[in-house]
Amino acid sequence: MSDKNEGRTRSIDVARLAGVSRSAVSRTFTPGAYVSDATREKVLRASKTLDYHPNAMARSIKTKRSGIIGVISSDLQNPFYADTLEKIGSALQENGLGSLVLFGDETSTSRQISQILSYQVDALIVTNAVLSSTLTDSISRMKLPVVAVNRYFPQDWVTSITCDNVAGAAAMADHLLDIGCSKIALISGKSEASSSRYREAGFIRALVKRGTAPIAIESGDYSHDSGVIAARKLLSAAIVPDAIFCANDLMAIGTIDIARTEFGLRIPVDLRVAGFDNSIIGSWQSYNLTSVDQNVTQMIDLAVKSVIRQLRGGADRGGQHLQVQGKLIIRQSTGAIASPIDNAFAKCK
Repeated sequence: MSDKNEGRTRSIDVARLAGVSRSAVSRTFTPGAYVSDATREKVLRASKTLDYHPNAMARSIKTKRSGIIGVISSDLQNPFYADTLEKIGSALQENGLGSLVLFGDETSTSRQISQILSYQVDALIVTNAVLSSTLTDSISRMKLPVVAVNRYFPQDWVTSITCDNVAGAAAMADHLLDIGCSKIALISGKSEASSSRYREAGFIRALVKRGTAPIAIESGDYSHDSGVIAARKLLSAAIVPDAIFCANDLMAIGTIDIARTEFGLRIPVDLRVAGFDNSIIGSWQSYNLTSVDQNVTQMIDLAVKSVIRQLRGGADRGGQHLQVQGKLIIRQSTGAIASPIDNAFAKCK
């Protein structure tokens, strides 16, 4: 396809009106290409006047680049991943790149990526997926830039960008001990997820460093339901915890829900609950969840910059593991005063 279709404004038309070369028009609409501010302003003004839109398909044939980044995501019931996906799309758009998003559960990831590769994407951003060995071999042969956000992959051609999960979980352990909790339980996440393993290790290590350990550990899978099931076991035990740390916010919210409705506990008077993600729902007044903010904005910024560098043929060819520092966000779920909602639950007991 060319830009010579009858009735359609052509790049040469824009060049003539702007008083610049046709190549200057092309560079103006090519992400990363150099063009002076004055030339860019002329081209954009002429484009607006003529209602000109670059022909992305024609440009892709010429450059052998589609300008589209494949994004693999799943589990959008988890508000953390939904928010992450929205931020990735916005960041790519701000850098002149489009996104092709495919969804599904982790068992369908191989099918997702095989499908997305058929659209000739320039790179892949993976948020929460498991890559099979067969699939990773296939992607490696294609030499396609792959960046993982909030997930670590050991392959030497993948750039992995995560929060420092060990440090974040350790900070949470110190916080619970500092406010006087002595019977602390843990609900871990998916065993195959590196984030869960690092958070569990960091949390336990920090407790041991201060002369204590979790009174119990239950396994979850990062879902609300798994938090409910794990919390029910913990709160039914002979020794009931005075604090529960969950490896993500969704399990912490499940813990709060079951603690209030089945056990009539007031948060934080009878039980203190903390999570990890600082998701939007955790900040709602009904939960006021203490959590660890993963600094998603910085992770995505690093991811997009890595993709752009690799597409330009820079030194960044993957194989890095970049970590950003999280931040402890203290809210009422580990505070000293019960919220009006929990007082209402107490009156119903």
